[in-house]
Amino acid sequence: MSMSERARAVVCLSGGMDSCVCAALAARDYEVYAVHFGYGQRTEARELRSAEAVATLVGVKEFMHLKMDLFRRIGGSALTDPGIAVPQAPAEEAQIGTEIPVTYVPFRNAHFLSAAVSWAEVLGAKKVLIGAVEQDSSGYPDCRPAYYDAFNKLIEAGTKEGDIRVVTPLIAMRKSEIVRLGVELGAPFHVSWSCYSGEEKACGVCESCVLRLRAFREAGAADPIPYAAA
Repeated sequence: MSMSERARAVVCLSGGMDSCVCAALAARDYEVYAVHFGYGQRTEARELRSAEAVATLVGVKEFMHLKMDLFRRIGGSALTDPGIAVPQAPAEEAQIGTEIPVTYVPFRNAHFLSAAVSWAEVLGAKKVLIGAVEQDSSGYPDCRPAYYDAFNKLIEAGTKEGDIRVVTPLIAMRKSEIVRLGVELGAPFHVSWSCYSGEEKACGVCESCVLRLRAFREAGAADPIPYAAA
């Protein structure tokens, strides 16, 4: 099937490990339109570079960079409020995900998905893909399967045709399985970025870094990005 005959899909592309694999998976099956959000996060510039690089390497048709000021203005998250420090991961890795951490951005994915669905409706795309993960995660409430089931009901009720669906292909996978899938797909991990605070080198000690490092270790693969500490 030629590229012009492939169904279109919109991918929410942060530039992180999971979204990198999600984008590679989408590019295998769809003509991909990627949307990246700058929302005042600490590593905004670094994440944008990663998202653009991932988009180029997996071959997306169009890349849209959307900026929103809401989260910076309301604060309440260590990712967007300079007055809240990004914590180190718990000493016991098993404690990760037992409580919602201060890196949670209030109801963030609802805003991201709303924009992605709007674009999908204009493009005639029937799928919106997002690399949400419930296993081995920080326990964010907007990464649960029930959240996406509910969002799909909202889309059904609130769009013209009601037939766009948010798809979460990684949501039930462990992080190590995501790494293995990414290796199989040739996902460009070397340009992805997961750290909550570092921009030149990943800190290696925030929850996102610790989860990523553990995933690569358990998958028996080398993480190709630079770390200040590991």
